[in-house]
Amino acid sequence: MKRGFTITPPVAVVVLAISFIYFSTVFIFIDRWFGLITSPGIMNAVVFTAVALMCITSYALAILTDPGRVPSTYMPDIEDSENPIHEIKRKGGDLRYCQKCCQYKPPRAHHCRVCKRCILRMDHHCIWINNCVGHENYKVFFMFVVYAVVACIYSLVLLIGSLTIDPPSDEQEVGGPFRTIYIVAGLLLLPLSMALNVLLGWHIYLILHNKTTIEYHEGVRAMWLAEKGGNVYSHPYDLGAFENLTTILGPNILSWICPMSRHNGSGLRFRTAYDKSISASM
Repeated sequence: MKRGFTITPPVAVVVLAISFIYFSTVFIFIDRWFGLITSPGIMNAVVFTAVALMCITSYALAILTDPGRVPSTYMPDIEDSENPIHEIKRKGGDLRYCQKCCQYKPPRAHHCRVCKRCILRMDHHCIWINNCVGHENYKVFFMFVVYAVVACIYSLVLLIGSLTIDPPSDEQEVGGPFRTIYIVAGLLLLPLSMALNVLLGWHIYLILHNKTTIEYHEGVRAMWLAEKGGNVYSHPYDLGAFENLTTILGPNILSWICPMSRHNGSGLRFRTAYDKSISASM
């Protein structure tokens, strides 16, 4: 499902940063190191352009894709024998109900104060995409981070490599603008690469454990309470590393690099370790 698009200052900053990195990488770093009319130059320009296109496509989809709405007709079936226990809150045993939306909400759904509605499998609200990261757009958001990391590291390598080449005499005469671009690109790429790598590592951890950012923080508290009561807490949606990967990225490994998520399902019910143990015993 698509949603409306509004250009906010953070989104504009990301678009400008992507544009600056792309044009400086292709038309300055690659051109100075290899030359754009040489075979290595053409090959690097094509590869970097492909990575940039995948990055831009993933970013656009993360912005435009609705993260997942709770249907207005949603009602948990308490008489369903397959209804998982975790749909019911431990405290008081009440069904999950959103006081702000005035409706029941399914497992893993949370109310976003910015979007002012409940989001299916909500991870967090991201100002850089002016959208929530949820059930429907989590994979494309993750792929955007992956391609952004690849693009930044690739651009940084090309920047460093191009500095090892002695510039021609005509470039030395106009060295001021080139020097400024190199300084700005370096100051942009170094912290950006480090920040994106940390973000990528964090979401790889979450995917391998089939958690959201909200569930991670809830799990820390649940673990503390369980240990206090002499019990052991385990995340109910953790199905094992590989199965967690296929749940988020798709059943086909070849589709993992594609910014699409047609395998998601409704987002109203998720398979749990409890379901897995039952099916294994049967």
